[in-house]
Amino acid sequence: MHIARRDDVDLKTTYLGLTLTHPLVCGASPLSADLDMVLRLEDAGAAAIVMHSLFEEQILKDAMRRPHLRRESPTRSLVDQSPPLSAYALSPSQYIEHLLRVKQRVRIPIIASLNGTTAEGWLHYARALERAGADALELNFYHVAVDPSETGQTIEQRLIDIVAVVKESVSIPVAVKLSPFYSSVPNLAARLERIGADGLVLFNRFYQADIDPDTHGATLTVELSNSSDLLLRLHAVAILADHLRLSLAVSGGVHEPIDVVRAVLAGADAVQITSTLLRHGPSRLTYLRTELEKWCASHGHDALSQIKGSASLARHLALSRFGRDEYVSVLQSWNPSRLPVMD
Repeated sequence: MHIARRDDVDLKTTYLGLTLTHPLVCGASPLSADLDMVLRLEDAGAAAIVMHSLFEEQILKDAMRRPHLRRESPTRSLVDQSPPLSAYALSPSQYIEHLLRVKQRVRIPIIASLNGTTAEGWLHYARALERAGADALELNFYHVAVDPSETGQTIEQRLIDIVAVVKESVSIPVAVKLSPFYSSVPNLAARLERIGADGLVLFNRFYQADIDPDTHGATLTVELSNSSDLLLRLHAVAILADHLRLSLAVSGGVHEPIDVVRAVLAGADAVQITSTLLRHGPSRLTYLRTELEKWCASHGHDALSQIKGSASLARHLALSRFGRDEYVSVLQSWNPSRLPVMD
C-alpha cells in the first residue's frame, strides 16, 4: 500500500461554497467575542470561525427600550422573560462593530450566527451582518416545544418561513443549525434545500434543566460535550450525505482526532469544534489537524476527498445499518453473563 507523506496530504474541503484548507471550523462559542482570541484561533490553524450567536431576544429587547422602535409583539412575553441586556457579551450594535473589526484582521472565512425561533423583525440583522463582511450566516433554530396545541408541522413551517425570509434578504450562503428532535430530519433537510438553504449544521445541543430537590426549582448549567455525543451526528450525516447537494457540518462531540476522521467518513464537509477548544485552548486545533494529516497518510490517502462519505448510507446501500435491523441486533447482543454475581 502506498504510504503518503504527511506534508503531501491535501485536506481541502468545500463548505457553504467556501474553500477551506481543512475541515476544522471553530463553532459558535464565547471565544469569538474576544478579538485577541479570534487571532489566536486563526494562528492555531482554524479553517473558519463561527461567531457567537446574536439572539432574537437580545435584539428585540434592545429595540423595545427605544421609544421609536417599541411595539407590541407576539413574542413580547418571551422577550420580557429573557436575560437582561447586560447578560450578553455584546449589544447588537457592538456585535456588528466586532464583526467589522474581526474581518479587518483575519484572512479566514468568518460565519456570523443568528439564534431565534420566530419570523419577527429581528431577521433584518441578517442583512446587517452581510454588510459587516460576514462570509456566510449560520441560523441557529433552537426551539423547545412546551405548548401541547402547537403541532410539529407548525414548528417546522416556522423554521421554513424564517429561512425563506433570510435567503431573500442576503446573498451570502446560509447554513441552518438544527436540533435532532424532528420526526424526519431527512424530509426537513430536503425541504430546506428546496427553498435555498446552503448547508445544515447537525446538531444543536439540547441543554436540559435539572430539578433541585430542595427548592423544587429548575437548575440549568452548561455541560461541555464529550465524544459519545458524536454518534447521533454521525448517524444523521451518514443518512443525508450523497442525497442532498447542500453542505453538511457536524457539531457536537468532536474531541479527538479519530472523531474528525469518523465525521468525514460519514460525509461531513466541515467539522465544528467548540467544547474541546474551551477545555484545551486554541492549540487543540493544531493538534487535531496534525493528527488528521497523520491518519490520512498512514492509511495511504493523500487527499481528504478520498475518504469523505465513504461510510455514508448511499455508498454502502445498507439501510439496515441505520434502521431497525441494527437496533434489534444491538439489543440482542447483550449477554446476561455480564451481570455481577451477587452474594
